[in-house]
Amino acid sequence: MVEKFTFTYEEKKKMAAQTAEILTEEIGLKGDAIQAVHLIPEIEEGKLSMADVEAQYGSSVARILEGLDRIRQLYKKTPAVESENFRNLLLSLAEDMRVILIMIADRVNLMRTLLKSNKTGDAPHATFLGGGEFMQAVSQEAAYLYAPLAHKLGLYKLKSELEDLSLKYLEHEAYYHIREKLNETKASRDAYIQRFIGPIEEKVKAAGIECHIKGRTKSIHSIWQKMQKQKCPFEGVYDLFAIRIIIEESGVRSQESGEKERHSREVMQCWQAYSIVTDMYQPNPKRLRDWISVPKSNGYESLHITVLGPEQKWVEVQIRTERMDEIAERGVAAHWRYKGVKGESGLDEWLTNIRSMLEHSDGLEAMDQFKMDLYEDEVFVFTPKGDLMKFPVGATVLDFAYHIHSKVGNQCTGGRINGKVVPIRYQLKSGDQVEVLTSANQKPRQEWLNIVMTSRAKSKIRLALKETQVKDGLFAKEMLERKFKNRKLEIEDSIMFHVVKKMGFKEVSDFYKQIADGILDTNDVIEKYIELKEGEKVITGDNVARSAEEFVLDESKVAGLNMPVNDDVLIIDRNLKGIDYQLARCCSPIYGDSVFGFVTINGGIKIHRTDCPNAPELRRRYGYRIVKAKWSGKGSSQYSITLRIIGNDDIGIVNNLTSIISKDEKLVLRSINIDSHDGLFSGNLEVMIDDTSRLETLIKKLRQVRGVKQVERI
Repeated sequence: MVEKFTFTYEEKKKMAAQTAEILTEEIGLKGDAIQAVHLIPEIEEGKLSMADVEAQYGSSVARILEGLDRIRQLYKKTPAVESENFRNLLLSLAEDMRVILIMIADRVNLMRTLLKSNKTGDAPHATFLGGGEFMQAVSQEAAYLYAPLAHKLGLYKLKSELEDLSLKYLEHEAYYHIREKLNETKASRDAYIQRFIGPIEEKVKAAGIECHIKGRTKSIHSIWQKMQKQKCPFEGVYDLFAIRIIIEESGVRSQESGEKERHSREVMQCWQAYSIVTDMYQPNPKRLRDWISVPKSNGYESLHITVLGPEQKWVEVQIRTERMDEIAERGVAAHWRYKGVKGESGLDEWLTNIRSMLEHSDGLEAMDQFKMDLYEDEVFVFTPKGDLMKFPVGATVLDFAYHIHSKVGNQCTGGRINGKVVPIRYQLKSGDQVEVLTSANQKPRQEWLNIVMTSRAKSKIRLALKETQVKDGLFAKEMLERKFKNRKLEIEDSIMFHVVKKMGFKEVSDFYKQIADGILDTNDVIEKYIELKEGEKVITGDNVARSAEEFVLDESKVAGLNMPVNDDVLIIDRNLKGIDYQLARCCSPIYGDSVFGFVTINGGIKIHRTDCPNAPELRRRYGYRIVKAKWSGKGSSQYSITLRIIGNDDIGIVNNLTSIISKDEKLVLRSINIDSHDGLFSGNLEVMIDDTSRLETLIKKLRQVRGVKQVERI
């Protein structure tokens, strides 16, 4: 499925077998999905057709293979990190849960293969195209697509593995630094865990609860994230491990008739263990997470509490039963084992929302919303009738309204939370009782997209705005046609198209919207139309075709072609000129710098130097927004750059520096800021300059000034 590798038929079969093993052993998937994975090499090699598969193995296997084949075709065309391709990829994934699980297992297998090939120096008969660049691309995709998917489906072990392997390629030094630190502190950490576990195990078993307790060191990626978030070194991360208390199930699992009693007993034993732990160690109430009373949408159930252990160290304790632990390790597949496929309504609803969101948003919006939907924690609120509903943290009254019904959302004016009236942007909190207030005069607005959090609400608002825009557009068009008739004018579509462009509109819909909103005066439109129509008459004359021999070459016009033009445009990807872009202030690129483009939320492109200090973070977190960029033509603009200069504080040295700049008529000194301390001076020079070659010449001249120790661009 990964087109950057080329495998022989035998190697493909081996890879398929490894993926199938991950699905069976680590996810718990069986039946049609495993059969489909084994048939992938046969389909790719043309040994079997989809019709043959359906006839021999059934429609279920064929449907899975069709989904996988669509994804394979997408990878063939272009990398999945490109926005439109990403949208199509998600649509394919959202059709069948088993396709998602197979793709996750396939990506885990690929990352493990890359790791082995790096150690041995031989990727299995594979052709590495792009080398390190390909490794980066695979790792970025694993980090921002497949790891979040694994998280959403409760496959926490595989999610951690994907994140760690991605970090190893994307943040090589950080990964090995944390790994070495963990190895150095392993002995003391293991000893502490034993001191912590011992007394708890005694008391829990004395209470008649059979259990086993283990300590688990947190993943390297998780520790790295904490270091980034808290802006601290490794030593500053206090919760490097978690303690897990797993309560053993006595006897055979109850049948469906005893499901309720079994669950009640599980909950009681977990809270009993919680009581014992918090009696022994002081708990932090703010860090209590109860996913037993209300499980996560992926089926995850557990009690989490942070307590102050020996030596005044905070320790996270997770309490769950063996059944809950299996669901936590194997995710949605284990949930199916206990409740059946139909029991997974939360994930079914999530997939439906993803499909709906993709139909009403572009690629970049889809990517951002998708990531947000995967990683958000949840709040739990109640309807006036007492029904429980789940929303991501940060969801508002407006999200709640759209969850009830599109019409309720479109007419929402606010809400009543626990009897108190609140605005539509009020953020929901767990335990809130929510009632929606509506008005028949209310209509959806563009700014509502910034208020809601859920993809479901966003897609419904976009749909409502499109419908409103279409109605307003038809009304504006009819009004404009009436005005033209009053002036005894016939509308010609070709001229009207030019009117729209001349008045600065890229889309006809925006043009009619401004007329409907009263921003654009119809009389101005008519005047512009008449002006263009009259102008066209002058140009076309009697509309009789004339021979080329009748024309005389105007030498003055030819001379004008050789005049210098400001062609400092950036070619983005497929040689597209005139793209709306800005030069990033963080690194101030100039003509000649090696650059890349970063697509911003509002659709513009920010140009950064490839050595920009923010570049690694942008590539890691938003790889799908990066576009290739290069300068076109010859630079004829001037750019602002800042030079940092350090040297001996000698008499006249500043004058020597500024005279170099003033002697060059193509350089402009905008500002100078010099500080002196202990016989040394340091300062910044801001200069307007044409390109990198002139910059290099300037730096070379400044370095030759006696007493100057360092000159660098910042």
